[in-house]
Amino acid sequence: MEKKLPLREMSIHDIYLESQDVVTYKIPVYQRNYAWEEDQILALVKDVYDSWQKNPTAPYYIGTLVTYKRNDREYEVIDGQQRLTTIYLVIKALDIKEVRNRLTYSARSTSTSTIKRLDEGLVLGDESDSGIRNGYKYANKALDAIVLSDEREGFKEYFLRYVKLIHYDVPKDVNLNHYFEVMNSRGEQLEKHEIVKSMLGQYLNKQQLATFCRVWEACSEMNVYIQQIFPDKIVFGSNMQDFCIRDFWEIPQQDETEGKETIMNLLRNPVTKADTSCKVDQNDRFQSIIDFPNFLLIVLKVTMMKTSAFDYKAFKLDDKELLIEFKNTLDSMLPEQKPNFVRDFAFNLLKARYLLDNYVIHHTLSDKELSGDNPWKLQYYKFENRKGYPVNLSTDDKVQEEMVHLLSMFEVAFTPKQRKNYLVYTMMYLFDDYMASKDKYLGFLQRLADMYFYHVYLNAERLSERNLPKPNSFDEALLENGALNNKGIDCGRIDYKAVFESIYQPGRADIPLFVFNYTDYMIWKKYADTLRGRNSKKGSEERNEFFELLGCSDFELDTFSSFYFSRTRKSLEHYYPQAKAGANNSLSEEEINCFGNFAMISAESNSSGSNWDPKTKLDHYCDGKSNPVSVASLKFQIMMQKCNDNNIAMLNGELNREHGMEWNAEDMKVHQQKMLDIIIIKGKV
Repeated sequence: MEKKLPLREMSIHDIYLESQDVVTYKIPVYQRNYAWEEDQILALVKDVYDSWQKNPTAPYYIGTLVTYKRNDREYEVIDGQQRLTTIYLVIKALDIKEVRNRLTYSARSTSTSTIKRLDEGLVLGDESDSGIRNGYKYANKALDAIVLSDEREGFKEYFLRYVKLIHYDVPKDVNLNHYFEVMNSRGEQLEKHEIVKSMLGQYLNKQQLATFCRVWEACSEMNVYIQQIFPDKIVFGSNMQDFCIRDFWEIPQQDETEGKETIMNLLRNPVTKADTSCKVDQNDRFQSIIDFPNFLLIVLKVTMMKTSAFDYKAFKLDDKELLIEFKNTLDSMLPEQKPNFVRDFAFNLLKARYLLDNYVIHHTLSDKELSGDNPWKLQYYKFENRKGYPVNLSTDDKVQEEMVHLLSMFEVAFTPKQRKNYLVYTMMYLFDDYMASKDKYLGFLQRLADMYFYHVYLNAERLSERNLPKPNSFDEALLENGALNNKGIDCGRIDYKAVFESIYQPGRADIPLFVFNYTDYMIWKKYADTLRGRNSKKGSEERNEFFELLGCSDFELDTFSSFYFSRTRKSLEHYYPQAKAGANNSLSEEEINCFGNFAMISAESNSSGSNWDPKTKLDHYCDGKSNPVSVASLKFQIMMQKCNDNNIAMLNGELNREHGMEWNAEDMKVHQQKMLDIIIIKGKV
């Protein structure tokens, strides 16, 4: 008989307003005081409001509530008391009177009396709990700032009916004292992915569960090669560099005692200290581009993509949705299908970790970025002569360099751990073709970049009013019937220059980061295809032609050979400053708000010199004191070089302009056309 999961989806109305009998949620004394700050409450209200505006009947999930049911009318809150209290404060700020269920605090009379005064509509004085009093004030302030008065009723209805938590009720046979011993020994509260592990593990027998748990625990450590955490030659071959198994059954099966790591067994068995005898050397560690909960969602999407009934457009790559996506997946299956699904998922999780670590970039452990020292690595793990070490994925240095640039271009454009659609598509390709040549993998990445640029960022129907991709835009552009599509890019039939200029119009500053990254990649690609490795001398015909294409004089090739995509360059720079445009100035705001005047630099560099004129910026950024990585966008380097060319011409009497106009509207127009000539592909791809 199938076990019933101790999970249920509950709306705010379910928690606080709807109950046959009055239910009490009791915050135990060991929980910390209420401590949400103004920015946290403001962010919650804003997120709920945005979700309501986007779709007034779509649920918005705000996390988990973990309780222990003391009796039919009392739940002890184990995890989630901060959000449970915040919800109550928002309810009170919305002036909702019909609250049936109670929120109380064990051995904390001030907190309890403060909640009671709110229940009774009384003013909170200095004698009340300061955290709760401030939280109530912040909730009112947030609602006043975000929700218009004539929207209150609609927002209130959405908040009560469609804002939801996942309620996890710890089973009766769990010793709560031991639960807290476990939580304290781990130094953290119950994680969503641990609940997911429990959800999945219940469908396996003891030996399968042991194998599943070993895979899960190994894959959850994201900052080291999977081969180092799961060093099994049956799985990874004699040199630990291959993936040799075909399904779950070929994973070396573990002893049943290894199944203790599931949540329920974790809670029921004695606490033991973690084994630290197999530590990985610090030098072997790296920064993964994704965390474990969001990685689980990517693996789930890739796994389900092969099923005909899967609605991949409705799937959310956001760890806030982790529990609900796994619950929806399990709910969509017949009971007899679930064990096979869990085994398939475990196998895919292990394979996906191998592919992520060995075929996708990661960042060095240090956050420090130095000029000429690319922190992005694309290396597979190899064990040879009793030593393990990383090796570049491709033996062809040119192929290796371009793959690193393409993958880091995506990663810098989509840095948040959530919604990494490009990683889903890359995993889909690798699951089927990772053993193909590295040239073919490079071709896939090139095509993926082109598809993003042309089919999303140059498709007005897939962009919002602010030119950000709409929900599902990437899936609509990249997928067809659950598989990567083969749509071409017809630059002969479609005038993509005109499309670009109609979407990214003068006078607006809403050009996405990906467009700038793609531009830098295409500039670098032009260098790589024409000059890389040729030892061309300055003044040679081929170098003159290259810099003529860029629209500036020769500024050496080191900038191109040492270029990489930095995580710091995310701030939109107006090279000709906004502060010096507009009424009574030489240039209008419409003239300076254009692709030809924009570049990406670090926020620190931008804030320090945003109001300087172009020549002052040129002198500052090129004085040797500024971090060159912060301003080393190739597009920006070209703009500064053109400014320098104009300055020299002005000094030599060859160009008649007033001081401060070394970079003007005409330069912006010419530069924009030069860039479009480089990034718009000729012909059909």
